[in-house]
Amino acid sequence: MTFRLRPLLTMATAGLLAPGLSPAASADNAPDGSLLYRQECGSCHTAFPPQLLPPASWSALMNDLPHHFGTDASLEPEVRRRLAAWLAGQGAAGRPRPEADRITRSGWFRHEHSELAPTVWSRPSVKSPSHCGACHASADSGVFDEHNVRIPR
Repeated sequence: MTFRLRPLLTMATAGLLAPGLSPAASADNAPDGSLLYRQECGSCHTAFPPQLLPPASWSALMNDLPHHFGTDASLEPEVRRRLAAWLAGQGAAGRPRPEADRITRSGWFRHEHSELAPTVWSRPSVKSPSHCGACHASADSGVFDEHNVRIPR
C-alpha cells in the first residue's frame, strides 16, 4: 500500500520551512497549519500524517501534552489551540480510535505490519514501531510506499 501525505504537509521537505520562524509566524504563513505542525511536532519526532488518527485521538493528544507519551511536550496556549484545530480537521473521520491513541495500535497499522516478526521492533536499528524512518526512508516526507521498504538487520 502506498500512503502519500497531502502536498502542503511536505512543504518543509522542499526547504520552505525556515529555521527560527516563530510559532505565530508559522501559523500565519500556513493556512491549514501544516507548517506549524512540522515545526512544533516534527522537531521531536516524525510529523506523522494526521490522517492516521481520528479527530478524537488528536484532540486527546493535544489536550494532554504535558504527558505526551512520557514527555512534557507543552506548547504555548495559542500554538496548542491552532494545532489542535488543524489536526482535528485533518484527522480521519470515521476511523476508529486506537488504544491509547497510538498510531502503532491502530487496526490499519497492525494490518500493514502483520507480516513482521515481533523481534523486528526490538532491533537497535529499528527501536520501536513508531520509528517509521528506520524502514521507510521517505517517512519524513509522508511517503510509506511498501515497495521502497528496507527492514534493517
